[in-house]
Amino acid sequence: MGDVAMTVPVLRAFVKQYPTVKLTVISRPFFKPFFDGIPNLEFFAFDEKEKHKGFPGLLRLFRDLKKLKIDAFADLHNVLRSEVVSLLFALSGKKKATVDKGREGKKELTRAENKIFKQLPTMFERHAKVFEELGFPLDLSNPEFPEKAILSTVITDLIGENYQKLIGIAPFAQYDSKVYPLDLMKEVIAALAQNSNHKILLFGGGKKEIEILDSLSEPFENVINVAGKIKFQHELKLISNLDVMLSMDSGNAHVAAMLGVKVITLWGATHPYAGFLPFNQSLENVLTSDRNQYPKLPTSVYGNKVIEGYEDVMRTITVESILKMLKN
Repeated sequence: MGDVAMTVPVLRAFVKQYPTVKLTVISRPFFKPFFDGIPNLEFFAFDEKEKHKGFPGLLRLFRDLKKLKIDAFADLHNVLRSEVVSLLFALSGKKKATVDKGREGKKELTRAENKIFKQLPTMFERHAKVFEELGFPLDLSNPEFPEKAILSTVITDLIGENYQKLIGIAPFAQYDSKVYPLDLMKEVIAALAQNSNHKILLFGGGKKEIEILDSLSEPFENVINVAGKIKFQHELKLISNLDVMLSMDSGNAHVAAMLGVKVITLWGATHPYAGFLPFNQSLENVLTSDRNQYPKLPTSVYGNKVIEGYEDVMRTITVESILKMLKN
């Protein structure tokens, strides 16, 4: 989800700077709401389970896309499937460009020995480079975001209307090494809930996460678990109305950022220097685990690798520091 969300600000910049060029975004149907309302952009649903499954499916995908008279192919994913389709376009005489994920630099950043600890290009810069190679240089310095969505009764019935500040919290991530300890997150939520003018909304997904979010929200009237309660399209509209989102290094951070919401991110085994700082967010909105205490950080690009003795690195991020940043 985060990978797809990170393309949205770049595509918004593209359609603003090249209003006569039509874009066709190929992705899973679930992500279509990300692109709703972007002018000159058409969404093409990729059917990975049936029509576009396997190599024969990729050939069908290519034939379907050829009917759209596409002039150039921008591969913003750089995986085997997108590489196959990109190659087919190249063989048919069309321009193509593929995102450079900077794998070597990320290895240098995350290796235990001889680590090169420096800021790498962001994914947004890497995506912009793809379009530049196709002849469309982009300026990402003055982004435009969609207006805050008007909340339907479906949403207001869930969250109520009596609040001054709407705070989102997304306490989960794909890997445990990126998740702030639950006991400490409980302290954060309890402190925020003491202010009756705060409405705290909890985001997540899946049965296990929903059960945990229910337990976190149950003691407080002004803490609401949103997960599983509304459709994804409504969830995006709700996120667009947040005053701030507190998130792990996860998809929810990128979703909030693409909607122009201020995002505070907490980092465990990973680090924003790998290029995944949410769009238009400052490093001042980042809380990372203590590298003085854990000098091998970051140990992973995506959080899927944890080294022995580094299981509790996020406990070096204090509750007080999170609350102070939220207040600011």
